[in-house]
Amino acid sequence: MDTPAFDIVVFGATSFVGQLTCRYLAERYGDDSDVRWAMAGRSKSKLGKVRSEIGNPEVAMIVADANDADSLAAMCKQTRVVISTVGPYALYGEALVATCADSGTDYCDLTGEVHWIAAMLEKYEARAQASGARIVNCCGFDSLPSDLGVHFLQKHARERFGAPCTRVKMRVKAMRGTFSGGTVASLVNFAKEVRANPALRKQLANPYSICPEGYRPDVRQPNPKGASFDADANSWIAPFIMASCNTRVVQRSNALSGQAYGAEFKYDEAMMTGRGTKGRLNAYGLTAGLGGFLMGVAVKPTRALLQRFVLPEPGEGPSPSAQEKGFYDMRLFGTTAAGEKLKAKVVGDRDPGYGSTSKMLCEAAICLSQRGETEGGFWTPATLLGDDLIERLHERAGVSFELLD
Repeated sequence: MDTPAFDIVVFGATSFVGQLTCRYLAERYGDDSDVRWAMAGRSKSKLGKVRSEIGNPEVAMIVADANDADSLAAMCKQTRVVISTVGPYALYGEALVATCADSGTDYCDLTGEVHWIAAMLEKYEARAQASGARIVNCCGFDSLPSDLGVHFLQKHARERFGAPCTRVKMRVKAMRGTFSGGTVASLVNFAKEVRANPALRKQLANPYSICPEGYRPDVRQPNPKGASFDADANSWIAPFIMASCNTRVVQRSNALSGQAYGAEFKYDEAMMTGRGTKGRLNAYGLTAGLGGFLMGVAVKPTRALLQRFVLPEPGEGPSPSAQEKGFYDMRLFGTTAAGEKLKAKVVGDRDPGYGSTSKMLCEAAICLSQRGETEGGFWTPATLLGDDLIERLHERAGVSFELLD
């Protein structure tokens, strides 16, 4: 086979996150001949505008459309890895996954749409395994910090205790970020799909919904749905909106690694709201607010009102200054079967869903492009990229993983 012209192509380069991704590549790797990259999208003029704004007139542009299979195939022939930022993925993502699975082109994205991942696994995993394509979903804030954070904690648990932590809790200690129109569009589309297909509700209740076929441990997974006090975190907690995706990715990592986290592994996520009366009130307030938002998005009349007067439009997102001020601080509490305890934290700069996600997505793609020969199929960030990606994120992307005393 001919050597592809590029290591990475950013598909959806004119989307909000796509532009951030291209800007990061231009600023970090613009003069680095070791990373050959290009931008792709359906409008040449819009691609040209992005190229001008990021200040890199030399970057190549590829015209490709999610609805044009031939253009996707032509794009994939030119690169080792495709980054997809075209969401909602349930509406626009399948054709590219199919093309990569058939052509043997590696792929990564930032989706948090678990039901879509499950559908792609069913349709295309065998084809990706046959072609050698390595498909890695969830390489943004959904679900890279959680997935790699658990991987990091378990590695040190085995080194220190000779055994993994069979119980791990992830708690968001602090976070500053905002929704973009793209994220809102994915949530709205998901609400519509659930309403139209009641079978999805059963799938959503399954913590192993994206694990390999036949993998169904007889372990009841914890699922914090309301306000409660967590003694390990020494804080009141409330549900975390990203948990439904992150927990399933972590369970898939355990399954793909031959249950490296243990056959009885339990994992859940929540947000810390503080101690005392104030922490309790915050926990109940966050729980009520999240429930109200999800109910509002699920019902057509209130969804229409929210879209018209409250929620951002697709293509909108946080300002550059808001992205700079954003951050996240996530804590992991692990306990082995013998009762030994270990704590870690994952900290990232920038707005988690956009400023930080764009950096994580790029570094995951570069790590994937440099990964040696491995089997094709659908991987998780932890099982395919693991320690190499943790090192890259620490050195280049403002994301750190460390143990706590």
